[in-house]
Amino acid sequence: MGNVTVVNHPLIQHKLSILRDKNTSSKDFRELVKEIAMLLCYEATRDLPLTDVEVETPMCKANFKKISGKKLAFVPILRAGIGMVDGMLALLPSARVGHIGMYRDPDTHMPVEYYCKLPADVNERDVIVLDPMLATGGSAIDAINQIKKRGPHSVKFIGIIGAPEGLKALQEAHPDIDIYLASLDEKLNDHAYIIPGLGDAGDRIFGTK
Repeated sequence: MGNVTVVNHPLIQHKLSILRDKNTSSKDFRELVKEIAMLLCYEATRDLPLTDVEVETPMCKANFKKISGKKLAFVPILRAGIGMVDGMLALLPSARVGHIGMYRDPDTHMPVEYYCKLPADVNERDVIVLDPMLATGGSAIDAINQIKKRGPHSVKFIGIIGAPEGLKALQEAHPDIDIYLASLDEKLNDHAYIIPGLGDAGDRIFGTK
């Protein structure tokens, strides 16, 4: 069974409170999403394997640690997941980036896929799926279904805010993946929006309605 980690670091919680504020501008919202994603990435990559390397400092030669060349891919779920990519790449610039496009049917609240482009060598990579909101879990479940068809080494999910309903659905559909969130909120409302949440993450990132 995969692990669920709610990262309650003070920096994340502080930034998340500003992110939730309805008066936060799109510009600030984008920056906060990027920063929170970077902090979540730090936590989600604690298990990256290390290898010994010899380094010559100004004083002497000595053995130190470097990441052992593990291949990673970030796959944001469009469109809101795009806002998390720059923060992830700031820490791991050699990672490849794929994209999966989903939109939520306004009547059924179910995800509809319209785009999928993954790195050609995704079967050689550890994949981290990105989406700020884990609401019903439908988009994350479907995206991971598509990724698993390509046989990646492993899959993780990083979100910013989750609802209990979405977390439960994702765990039941993909019990093997590790899940990282900045907050697990109270519930979904009748329109499948997270309460208290932060509204529509895509609209707030891109300034649309």
